[in-house]
Amino acid sequence: MTRTRARRRIVPFGDSALMVVLGDGVDPVLNARVHRLAAAVRRLSGNDPRFGSPVPAYASVLVPTDIHATSPDDLIGVLSDVVDEVDGDVGAQASEPMLHAFPTRYGGEAGPDLDELAAVHDLRPADVIEIHASADYRVYFLGFAPGFAYLGRVPDAIATPRRAVPRQRVAAGSVGIGRDQTGIYPFEAPAGWHLIGRTDVTLWDPAADPPALLAPGDRVRFVPIG
Repeated sequence: MTRTRARRRIVPFGDSALMVVLGDGVDPVLNARVHRLAAAVRRLSGNDPRFGSPVPAYASVLVPTDIHATSPDDLIGVLSDVVDEVDGDVGAQASEPMLHAFPTRYGGEAGPDLDELAAVHDLRPADVIEIHASADYRVYFLGFAPGFAYLGRVPDAIATPRRAVPRQRVAAGSVGIGRDQTGIYPFEAPAGWHLIGRTDVTLWDPAADPPALLAPGDRVRFVPIG
């Protein structure tokens, strides 16, 4: 069964999850709605073992489910009611997001693509640094690699498509730009974004609880150093 209302869709995702799609695109208002829904589903899962821990994305929430415990229609009905409650609680105040400030070294060995990216936009490297560090970025969701946060929105003046040829490895803490988003590689990994700087802050620690420093809905600010 698929349930659709307005621009909302609740559809099966494999044989052990449901996907709640609330809209399309990358939009901070829509993403805030996603996080409110994820919080409501998290509370639901504490009381109803048929539902697991939700995984929010840009405009959707993946909800693990126990389809053997009941029919898919029943699970979809419960989730539909939860979405209605979240959307109906228009007076609810979102919790204050946590703001993280990351000291960042721009250019040089830390940011090998800074000069090239600046040239593409007919800017000086110092202009790119100033523009990138002038914005507070929203953590839309975590993905690609453990602890990797998709941050947005990058100002239009420096938004840049991904590299044509990704690098095989980049250092942990590398700060990159891909289209209108920016991000920090939490550990050494392949990278397809343009690297403009690096931070020494640890974003992923398997021994910590939680292991990821950033969480969906947090805010990030880059502070130039050096």
